Amino acid sequence: MRRVLFLGLMASALCACHSGHRSSAPADARMIPARTAIATSATPPPMAVALAPQINGADFLQFDRTLSSSAFAGRKPGTRGEVLTIRYLVDQFRRMHLTPGNRGYWLQLVPMVTTTLVNTGTKLEVRAGGGLQRFAYGTDMMAFTQQARPLVALRNSPIVFMGYGIDAPRWQWNDYQGVSVKGKTVIVLVNDPGDATGNPQLFNGKAMTWYGRWVYKYEEAARMGAAACFIVHTSDGAAGYPWTAVRNSTRGALQSLPAGVAPGPRLAVAGWLTHAAAARLFRSAGLDFDSLAAQAAQPGFTPVSLQASASILLRSTVARGRSYNVLGMVKGSKHPDQVVIYSAHWDHLGAFTGPHGRRQIFHGAIDDGSGVSALLEIADAFAHQKTPPERSVLFLLPTLESAVTLGSRYYLTHPAFPLAKTVANIDVDGWPIIGRARDMTVIGEGQSQLENDLGQVLSLQGRTLTSAAAPDSGSCFRSDHFSFARAGVPTLIAGPGLDLIDGGRAAGLAAAADYTAHRYHTPKDVLDPNWDLSGTLEDIQTLYLLGRQLADGDQWPDWYPDSEYRARRDAMMAKEPQGP
Repeated sequence: MRRVLFLGLMASALCACHSGHRSSAPADARMIPARTAIATSATPPPMAVALAPQINGADFLQFDRTLSSSAFAGRKPGTRGEVLTIRYLVDQFRRMHLTPGNRGYWLQLVPMVTTTLVNTGTKLEVRAGGGLQRFAYGTDMMAFTQQARPLVALRNSPIVFMGYGIDAPRWQWNDYQGVSVKGKTVIVLVNDPGDATGNPQLFNGKAMTWYGRWVYKYEEAARMGAAACFIVHTSDGAAGYPWTAVRNSTRGALQSLPAGVAPGPRLAVAGWLTHAAAARLFRSAGLDFDSLAAQAAQPGFTPVSLQASASILLRSTVARGRSYNVLGMVKGSKHPDQVVIYSAHWDHLGAFTGPHGRRQIFHGAIDDGSGVSALLEIADAFAHQKTPPERSVLFLLPTLESAVTLGSRYYLTHPAFPLAKTVANIDVDGWPIIGRARDMTVIGEGQSQLENDLGQVLSLQGRTLTSAAAPDSGSCFRSDHFSFARAGVPTLIAGPGLDLIDGGRAAGLAAAADYTAHRYHTPKDVLDPNWDLSGTLEDIQTLYLLGRQLADGDQWPDWYPDSEYRARRDAMMAKEPQGP
């Protein structure tokens, strides 16, 4: 979980983004109350719904043990780890007797450009007030180029503090209005003003919007002609992940789609600053960072020129290559041209040389070894149904999720099935193993009704659907499901429940927070052979039943009328000759 990232999970464990279908669910079903009761149980109740035979702990552990092994070296695209991963996944699909999912092929080629910073000892130099401040790579800041150039020299670029760097007409907010940043270095805050103020009427309050994501901020700065953009990691809470996740996700080999495949302006220099580094930089210009940051969250904020300039030299190696999405399929018996898609990205961060020259492998047992293992379990269950699904079911394993969901973005522009024939996407990403729960979690409720269908499936298990605990982390924009949402295809991503049978919600929150703080995007994300998989297997069964309901039904997911994704789906369906 991707670019930074990732999917990352924060204290909420995963996320779910907006999805649904036309149904008779009442309007108030859109509101999912969070559970607050804490309960314990010495003897967990038996599962209300039996697991499909193919959904079992032994297979799950074997899948994840292989994928997160040292031999696979962190599953970095463009490495031997990718070759081993792809071979293994195709072998599993063949063993299950699936058919190739990409018009007769198991793979879909995704062109990529890999840019690797060579001079990691580089420093960001800032001249202000007659003095010179230097900021070290890794500890004070991170920097890289988005332009796939071997040499980028930023020299004496004027620095402007642009607040949150947002142009959001929906909220009548434009930090760039009346300001030219062409050729300049802009400094912006992570997240959006709603998070800083807690005002539910400002953006979405504590729930991060797309405008709070680092991807958007770089894109907007590039559109406005900036030469460089540095985002301030003001706090772990505001960003949705710690500084270690920023550092680990933006160093080493960074992948992007070629400009010919994904046109648009890109920054010569993109980067991050720690809160301490930003405070020191502003202080050198005679300004108080925290005071200006507070002002930036108020309507009418005016950008501030720091009367300072930035310089940095980036030397990189640039290589053009390819990676691959992996696709397996169970063909529909009645409507083979209509498809339900499960997705789980196979890639992770790879390996790096750490302190004292020691090689560190980012195994990614949870992110996303657990998601891939869950998808394989579901694929095996579909492949062994006595009655094949009426619609086709595609199992898509995208590459380059850790590089801003590039593999899924490429698939959406080169789909194996027309998007108007794509019923829905169910994404599985980073599933912390924390035990059985009375619930499953979802983020982003209020956009569609598919979560109501998930709630109905959970009710068969005697469980409920609840809101996740940390909507401010922006998880709903950090995984492959968001590529489907932006294309208009209804999508859902759920996470493990936090109301644990053993320990209640307090235990669930603590377990999820512990993963985020100590293992997410670190070499410590490894398989534990003693995991209690009972809750994970129950969750996998839930997602299998949800997809089976869609694959055997005649429903077509749709967004709520006020969803930002509704118009694109409506336009897509209007062009379908026969109509779904």
